[in-house]
Amino acid sequence: MRAGPESYFHLSYCSNIHPGESWAQVDETLRRYVPALAGRLAPNAPFGLGLRLSDDASRSLIEPSVLMAFYDWLQAENLYVFTLNGFPFGGFHRQVVKDTVYMPDWRTPDRVGYTVRLAHILAGLLPEGIEGGISTSPLSYKPWLPDDAARKDAFRTSTRHYASVAYALAEIEARTGRPIHLDIEPEPDCLIENTAETVLFFTDWLWTEGAAFLAGAYGLATAEAEKLLRHHIRVCYDTCHFAVEYEEPGASLQTFVDHGIGIGKIQVSAAIRVGLPDDATARTRIADYLTAYAESTYLHQVIERRADGSLRHFDDLIYALPHIHSPEAREWRIHFHVPLFADRFGPLASTRDNIEPTLRMMYEQQLCNHLEVETYTWEVLPAELKVDLGASIERELQWTLGRWNRP
Repeated sequence: MRAGPESYFHLSYCSNIHPGESWAQVDETLRRYVPALAGRLAPNAPFGLGLRLSDDASRSLIEPSVLMAFYDWLQAENLYVFTLNGFPFGGFHRQVVKDTVYMPDWRTPDRVGYTVRLAHILAGLLPEGIEGGISTSPLSYKPWLPDDAARKDAFRTSTRHYASVAYALAEIEARTGRPIHLDIEPEPDCLIENTAETVLFFTDWLWTEGAAFLAGAYGLATAEAEKLLRHHIRVCYDTCHFAVEYEEPGASLQTFVDHGIGIGKIQVSAAIRVGLPDDATARTRIADYLTAYAESTYLHQVIERRADGSLRHFDDLIYALPHIHSPEAREWRIHFHVPLFADRFGPLASTRDNIEPTLRMMYEQQLCNHLEVETYTWEVLPAELKVDLGASIERELQWTLGRWNRP
C-alpha cells in the first residue's frame, strides 16, 4: 500500500513471517491472511506484498500456468508484488536455521540460479510503472572464511556472480520494460556487515572487478558495465542490522549517498538494546530474562559496546550470556527482530528509534520508496509477546503508518 508524505512509499510486510517452504504452502497462507489485512488497512487502494520464496517455491511458481494463476488472484484481490526476499534459500521456520541461512552463499552458482529465477518471477508480477527489488544475502559468512586469502577469493567470486545477475536483470528490463534491482543486505558477522565494509565492497570490488568481468564476458565497455552495475545492484538497509552495528542512520545513509551507492529497500525492523548497569545483581536479572531469547532456531549475534568505545562481537546470544558480567561491557545490541509496536520488554529496550530518522531521510532525499516490515520471529518470541499472527502483522504496519500521522 502507499504510505507517507505524498504517498511516496510502497509499504508492506515480508511474508517470511509465515511458515511454509513449498509454493502450495505459501499460496495457502497468503490467501488466508493478506486479503483480510488489505481490507482493513487499504480497503479502497491496492495493497503491496513483500513476497518471500524459497528455492523450492520459486521452482514451482516460475511455471507459466502457476505464475498466471497467482497473478490473476493478485489482480482479483487488488494486490501487487513490488519486492521479493531472496535472502533465505531454504528452510526458514520450525527447524534449526542458524548459519545455514547463508547457504548457499554467493560463491556458488546455486545462489545465482535461484536469484535469476526470482527476477523472472518478479518481472511477471510487477505492475507497470513500478520498479522491483530483490533483497539478498551479503556475499558470505565470516566464520566460514579462515584467513585473508579465503576472504579475498570470496569477494572475487561473489562479485562476478553479482555482476552476472545484474546483466540478467538488464536483459529482463530490456525485454519487459520492468526495472529490477538486486539489494544486498548487510548483516552482523557477514562478509559485509556495516557501512564501511559495504562501501569498500561497492567501490573496490563491484564497480571495478565486477565491471571488468562484465566487459570481458559480455563485450561491454567498462563505463557501460559500471553504469549497469550501479543501476541494478543496490543496498537493502535493514534498520535492525545497522542498529546492532551501532550505526547512526543519518551518517550511514549519507555515506552511501556520498559514494553514489543506491538504496533499493528499507527493511523496517528493530533489534534488542540493553544497557548493562554496574550492579551485578541487575546484570544477573538481565541475563535471566535474556535466556528466553537465546532460542535454537536463528542466529542472534550480539555486539557489545565496551567502556573504551570498542566493540566486541559474539556469534550468538548463547555464547554472549556467560560474559554478561564483564566489567568493561556497557551495552549489548542483539540481532533479534522484536516487535515494532513496543519499545520495552522487561529490562530490555529496542532500537526502533532508528527507524523514524531513516524514513524521514528516505523521503526528504527521495532515496528509496520500498518499505518492508520484517519481524519474522513471532514463532520464537517469549510467550508474553505473542498475540494472534494477523493482529501482530496489522499492528506492525499500523505502527509504521503512524510515523507520518502523528501531530
